[in-house]
Amino acid sequence: MSTKRILIIDDEDDIREVAQASLEMMGGWEVIAAASSSEGLRLAADEQPDAILLDVMLPDMDGPTTFTHLQSDPRTSQIPVLLLTAKVQAADRRRFEDLAVKAVLAKPFDPVTLAEQVAEVLGWSL
Repeated sequence: MSTKRILIIDDEDDIREVAQASLEMMGGWEVIAAASSSEGLRLAADEQPDAILLDVMLPDMDGPTTFTHLQSDPRTSQIPVLLLTAKVQAADRRRFEDLAVKAVLAKPFDPVTLAEQVAEVLGWSL
């Protein structure tokens, strides 16, 4: 079985680094990182990751808009997306869930359980 590959799209260096370390160590997965939506869209199409962790608040294009672009591109429309957000109010959650993303994960996340949460949502074994 090949190693799962996850693309993280987040403009905060520390969040990317912690998530990457967590997913590589706890999940044993390969992690690709992008600091912007435009870079993330390009990497998603070129690298074809098994899943994408997408920050909601990005400087060039917000997460929901980026998700819409991913969905409209036949090369990336089948890749499951998990949103990362510090906005956990009920109204925000409903809006994000209406997008048909796989899950909404709260930031800050627990690096010890992040891989577990991702695996559970996607039905992957650890």
